[in-house]
Amino acid sequence: MNTLKKLYCRTFQMGLRAVLPVLPYRSPELLRSVEELPALFQKHQISRVLLITDASIHGFGITAPLENALKQADIRCMVYDRTVANPTSANVEEARMLYLGTGCQAIIGFGGGSSIDCAKAVGARIAKPRQSLAHMEGILKVHHKLPPLVAIPTTAGTGSEATLAAVITDSETRHKYPINDFPLIPHYAVLDPEVTRTLPRHVTATTGMDALTHAVEAYIGRSTTKETRENALEAVRLIFANLDRACADGNDTAARRNMLRAAYLAGSAFSKSYVGYVHAVAHSLGGRYNVPHGLANAVLLPYVLEAYGPKINGKLHRLAVAAGVASASDTPQAGAQAFLRAVRDMQRRLDIPKTIPEIREEDIPALARTAEHEANPLYPVPVLMDAKKLEAFYYSVMEDAYEAGRNSENRVGAASVLRERKNTAG
Repeated sequence: MNTLKKLYCRTFQMGLRAVLPVLPYRSPELLRSVEELPALFQKHQISRVLLITDASIHGFGITAPLENALKQADIRCMVYDRTVANPTSANVEEARMLYLGTGCQAIIGFGGGSSIDCAKAVGARIAKPRQSLAHMEGILKVHHKLPPLVAIPTTAGTGSEATLAAVITDSETRHKYPINDFPLIPHYAVLDPEVTRTLPRHVTATTGMDALTHAVEAYIGRSTTKETRENALEAVRLIFANLDRACADGNDTAARRNMLRAAYLAGSAFSKSYVGYVHAVAHSLGGRYNVPHGLANAVLLPYVLEAYGPKINGKLHRLAVAAGVASASDTPQAGAQAFLRAVRDMQRRLDIPKTIPEIREEDIPALARTAEHEANPLYPVPVLMDAKKLEAFYYSVMEDAYEAGRNSENRVGAASVLRERKNTAG
């Protein structure tokens, strides 16, 4: 990245950090069970609600306890269950029309980050009916107050129940655009471990590592506060103490509750301190190939951390201490290496794949440009990278690149190995 662009990015980020203390952040009111919602709606004289979820969650009956509780309280519940992974602008418009056509007064996002993001975007479109979602891309473009919004996460990962962000994929162009504004923070978040109990092991694993990525990227960035650092460290501690347990036994209610808490804390941290290049690259893969976001983050995390190099050794050391994999007396370099090993060990234990096979080499330059457009200048990353440098991460997780570099100690050089092999063959 050239010097002028670096200066622009850092100046932009410094400006955002300077105004951080006066920005209107708020936290959702936390509820412990879906059973608390009927009384909440009755208190606010809400008699019709729109429940936004996906076909699997609805089909498996996970929303049934809530729907029954609402019915018993004489609150009509309209269900939109067509949300897809990486929710689309078409999903948002369909759900919005259902909300308007049935006279709903509140929105519930019930599911993973996709359903909650869809619910946020529906609220934004209801608040600003004359503006398209595409025109809300970026930061502080919603402005208007949303209808009452409840987030019920069924995965302990996205942290969307705590954040001011929603990510929507354009149904036609497949462009994935983040929308960030304070009105998108849900008014209520229900952290109920019962709705996560039936989550499959692989989804528990990838969403748990998604939460880890949120905490890590928020912590190592250049726009942290005392609160976000504390939240990120506590999230990392909870994840390392509970994710394996939650994956081993879905009925471990304590582990499930702790993972929900970790995801919420990580979401709170990155909502103020932002994320980094792991997310930017992952979002581009979700937009182009519909790769699940948590999975992409889980695969990419160690590659990006390694690429930042010694710049983040001190912060990774502190994360390692929080995770219980290093001592405070270790050197920063030793602590950082311990944390990276612990992340890769977690990937192996949880059967996280080492590659993202959907990636096509001919797509990589465009994917990298998309990631750079999202990240720069907004994300206060520890080391700035342009699209050319970001290309290396796509090569690193390609199947061919991984295979070419599989015998190296950390496979960071897989992309260059692949390029060298192809140049030799040519």
